[in-house]
Amino acid sequence: MTKPLSEVTPNTWSFLRDAMIKPTGFREYDARWKYPEEINLPGMTALGLGLGTQMRKRGIEPVIAVGNDYRDYSLAIKNALILGLMQAGIQVKDIGPALSPMAYFAQFHLDVPAVAMVTASHNPNGWTGVKMGFERPLTHGPDEMAELRDIVLNGEGQAAPGGSYEFVEGVKDAYLDDLAGDFKMSRPLKVVCATGNGTASAFAPELFKRIGVEVVESHNELDYTFPHYNPNPEAMEMLHDMSASVKASGADLALGFDGDGDRCGVVDDEGEEIFADKVGVIMARDLSKIYPNATFVADVKSTGLFASDPELKKNGVTADYWKTGHSHMKRRVKEIGALAGFEKSGHYFLAEPVGRGYDCGMRVAVEVCKMLDRNPDMSMSDLRKALPKTWATPTMSPYCADTEKYQVLDRLVQKLVAKHEAGEQLAGRAIKEVVTVNGARVILDNGSWGLVRASSNTPNLVVVCESSDSEAEMRAIFADIDAVIRTEPLVGDYDQTI
Repeated sequence: MTKPLSEVTPNTWSFLRDAMIKPTGFREYDARWKYPEEINLPGMTALGLGLGTQMRKRGIEPVIAVGNDYRDYSLAIKNALILGLMQAGIQVKDIGPALSPMAYFAQFHLDVPAVAMVTASHNPNGWTGVKMGFERPLTHGPDEMAELRDIVLNGEGQAAPGGSYEFVEGVKDAYLDDLAGDFKMSRPLKVVCATGNGTASAFAPELFKRIGVEVVESHNELDYTFPHYNPNPEAMEMLHDMSASVKASGADLALGFDGDGDRCGVVDDEGEEIFADKVGVIMARDLSKIYPNATFVADVKSTGLFASDPELKKNGVTADYWKTGHSHMKRRVKEIGALAGFEKSGHYFLAEPVGRGYDCGMRVAVEVCKMLDRNPDMSMSDLRKALPKTWATPTMSPYCADTEKYQVLDRLVQKLVAKHEAGEQLAGRAIKEVVTVNGARVILDNGSWGLVRASSNTPNLVVVCESSDSEAEMRAIFADIDAVIRTEPLVGDYDQTI
């Protein structure tokens, strides 16, 4: 295989013939490109050949489950990827249009070692990418992604005999059966089902009906133009829309899903948008009653309550704060035998005996309904209000180019660590410690904190702050962290701010 070209110019002779891949598309734990500006179809075939070569190199049985999300270009991209996989001698099991967790489920259901899911996840239209993994329930982490990148960009993909193609029917039904099991609600529950016209529209309403939930539909027609908003339950636009639907319908809560269905967002009966890390604490409280002394993993963007909540302490919970990113979190949950992992972005990793360890927004939705069934005298807002009060920002992302962001972050981490070492204050309080497992989480003497890290899949930094004391302190933490960020001229505007 020849090396792919790194410059991608649509509407040229070369574009239709030669593999072109922008190198920055290889991220920490998946691959993302703007299509067709950053990758073309021959480039996607080169990626498939590289992925197949990586499987053979690692001695993995040459069988893979492949799916695609519901976007108008995803099928063409999947077919180009499949061509490369077959070229590498891989037996392809095509499961058709799917959610990412349905593709992960297919690894278990079809008993195949590998998965490749063509999806741009929650990125807006114009993006594409692949989530892949060889060791269920895990997906590629930085080491596997670096190896794949080198194979592809250095033209080291190797053709091999034995490639084949099979379209596999029935995986969607098996996935829904697996999610619902024999569970049926024993209390009436009315849920706004928000899918933003994305892939989850083909799954979530049916799943809720199966478990005996009354569905209030919200943008549940499949429409890959996303006419209302981009399905992303971390974006305030979608959460506000869910909140309005709850208030208009008198629903018990709203559950919303991103473009590939591996994340779930929650709005309670009062229309209050509960950030996913707080939902995680509510679920951890409930699960730790059933499974005492459980370990829960939380990402560094998440609330400090996993470590400080008196209820979790009473149930013997061990909290483990780890790197943000679905691959990092899945691996950590598996490594330390945690019952679940919770990520601020809405990825939840429910391990045996609750789930299979991969992130599945549908599984989370079912478990939230089960939790409300186990607490029939409590509303979602009651469960929220039972938590100790904290004030947190949404996830805020200032622009920083992919080629610059890690060097910029290194300098910011050094500046924040230096502040701590010099005994300087942040938001008028002493800095207790700076956790640098993934960016810098600056923890104050009262447990309040501010975080800056690099986004793994977009050209941005990521900033989150939480105060255990007041909204004013939360704003002061953000102001002081932002003042440090502004010392770096390569950092641009925020996508949203407080």
